Parts: sequence; structure tokens; C-alpha cells
Amino acid sequence: MISVCMASYNGAQYIKKQISSILEQLGENDELIISDDGSNDGTIEVINSFNDNRIVLLNHSRNKNIRKTTYPHYLVSSNYENALLHSSGDVIFLADQDDIWIENKIETTISYLKSHSMVMSDCLVINENDEIVSNSFFNSIRLPGGLFKNIHRPVYHGCCMAFKREILTVALPFPKKMILHDTWLGILAESFGNVKYIDNKLVMYRRHLKNSSFSEGKSKNAIFFRIQYRIELFYQALKRIITVRWNSKSSAF
Repeated sequence: MISVCMASYNGAQYIKKQISSILEQLGENDELIISDDGSNDGTIEVINSFNDNRIVLLNHSRNKNIRKTTYPHYLVSSNYENALLHSSGDVIFLADQDDIWIENKIETTISYLKSHSMVMSDCLVINENDEIVSNSFFNSIRLPGGLFKNIHRPVYHGCCMAFKREILTVALPFPKKMILHDTWLGILAESFGNVKYIDNKLVMYRRHLKNSSFSEGKSKNAIFFRIQYRIELFYQALKRIITVRWNSKSSAF
């Protein structure tokens, strides 16, 4: 069984194309879990218009005051966590609300997941009008990168990732402080499984002004924030790795 986990928030403009591209590749017993963070632009109506029993719509509405004082990236990560917590598939795909999946995304990815715990693909980059503006988002990367490289320069990109359920057993729950979901999942997949990067472009990744991701180009966050984030990420990752390994060792006695 496949679970596709999507986080939505005011995505009415693009989400219909994305849902269509996903449902076309899912089997009858698969699921598309959409966790919505309190949309008020018609996103819910678009989702419900599919009337497809494979879609599971979750309410993850946030307090408006929290939304104003929290970095949007972490609200997105919390929203994804909600979707992941409700997933039941043996294989989990992450999906952004405004992208478009290439028609062979699931088939290609599953073939690599037979021998790997996590797979991340390359993607095309499109603009607001579905026009391709770049033929590769990553150009050339190597995975696994190791803990320190992921701390220094995170490369994991959620919309291009899929993984086996075993990764969730060590990744959930997410840390409550300043951790991006894709980086967190990638680090733990490297620590407790095996990761594969493939050059196949399996997603049309949309770049526009409303993107919450700052993965492309230089971060606009203050240097103090970037340092603080890396310290917290290192601490939380190391803490989780040690805890999981200790518990595993203890249970063996």
C-alpha cells in the first residue's frame, strides 16, 4: 500500500493539477492524505470536488497568532507530520500542493525502493504558467551526505522523496523546535537505512512567490538564525540517533 502525504494551505490555484497527477498513479487501495492548515481560499472545496475515497482530508488548523510568530517552514513541517501520523502505507511519498507529478514517478521510485530505504529524485522546475524554467533542480549531488554535510548544507527536498515505513519508526515524532521535515527524514534515513539519489526528473517543481521553501539559492534568514538552526538540528538529530540505538541495544538483552 502507498501513502502520499501532502500539506496544504491556501493552495486553490494549483492543487487541482497536483491531485490529479497523483491520483492517476495510485491503485485502488492506496491513499492520498492531505493535511490542511486552515485554508480559506477554496482549497477544501477543490479537494472535495474529486469525490475520491482514496483522499483522506485532515484538519490541522493553526491559531492565527501562532502563524504570525512562527516561521512558515516549521508550520509546513508540523502539517506534514500530521499527515504522516495518519498514514498507513508501507511506502510513503511526500507531495507539495502546487507541483505536478511526472506520470512514471511512482513506478520508477518503487523500483529503487526494493533495495533502498529512501529514494530522492531530481525534478524539473516550472513557473506559475507551468513553463519549464530549469531542466534540473539539483544538477549533481551525492547521497548519503552524512550528518555534518546535512547540517552544513541541507540537500533533502521533500517533494522529491519517498521512503519505506521503517523510516517513520525512528523519525516520528518530529522535534518541536526549528526542524524542517525533509532534512530530518533524510538524516535519519541515512543513519538507520540506505538512501539513493536518482537523476530521473519525476516532479515538475513549481517556483513562485508563495513557496514556503528556501531550498533554492541562498537563505534570506539572518546569520544568527542560520547558526541557531544548525546547532538545534545537530542536537536534535544526535539525540534521536543515540536514543534509538540505545533503545535497540537495550531491547536485545
